Amino acid sequence: MPFRPLLALVLAFCLTFAAAPSSVSAEFVLGNERGNSTFGGVVNTGQANVCPTLADGSAGSISLNSGDTLKNLCLNPQEVFVKVQGTKRKKADFVPAKIISPHSNTTIDQVSGDVSGSGTFTEKDGIDFQLITVMAPGGLEVPFVFSAKDLVASSGGSSITVGTEFKGETRIPSYRTGDFLDPKSRAMDTGVDYAQGLVALGGDDEELARENIKQDIEGKGQLTLSVTGVDGNEFSGSFTAFQPSDTDMGSHDPLDLKITGVFSGSKA
Repeated sequence: MPFRPLLALVLAFCLTFAAAPSSVSAEFVLGNERGNSTFGGVVNTGQANVCPTLADGSAGSISLNSGDTLKNLCLNPQEVFVKVQGTKRKKADFVPAKIISPHSNTTIDQVSGDVSGSGTFTEKDGIDFQLITVMAPGGLEVPFVFSAKDLVASSGGSSITVGTEFKGETRIPSYRTGDFLDPKSRAMDTGVDYAQGLVALGGDDEELARENIKQDIEGKGQLTLSVTGVDGNEFSGSFTAFQPSDTDMGSHDPLDLKITGVFSGSKA
């Protein structure tokens, strides 16, 4: 029939374009346009979430003077502890929690800032926060913002050596933004202010008011960086952070968290 050659031509044309994307995609990822051996060896492996570290005891020294810059600060949380309420037989204490958000997306990285005074570091920019959720014993899910925002940490010295500690305070932003809608379409900037179906419970109920009136509540955290290795202009070690969890826009009280991990950085 006369349409059969035309049909064969159309099929050949379609098959040609169906096969093209795979070769184009491979060239884009593996070829000169996009990637190289480093990219190919890191993508989808989780290695981008790992901070480079030095061997403990690498006994170098980095001078710190007013006007210097520290850069490439990387903080990788490895353990998170949630403080649970005490009982008559046991006092309140931190218990280990399991990270249930993606493990490959927990690291603060590329943080930089200026040095002033007696080894005081002031954070200026970088990927300085991450959203993390952990599960505490009993199944309670605890979201929080791991943050180094506005970090001001002092070492009290004029150099970075093994044993140097930077201690300071960080700003913990709200986990939610003002545009986030809860299951009843309540928000701080948009949506309704009150879930009308709950009026019968009492408009002045304190617990209900906390759910209805959304607030942008920030917190403060305490961060300690302990240097265990110095080599050239690079340094690394471990950190401990104490900070509050999320409050779900003010609807409940925050829990106390303890976060430990490793860090690294360098002097510009």
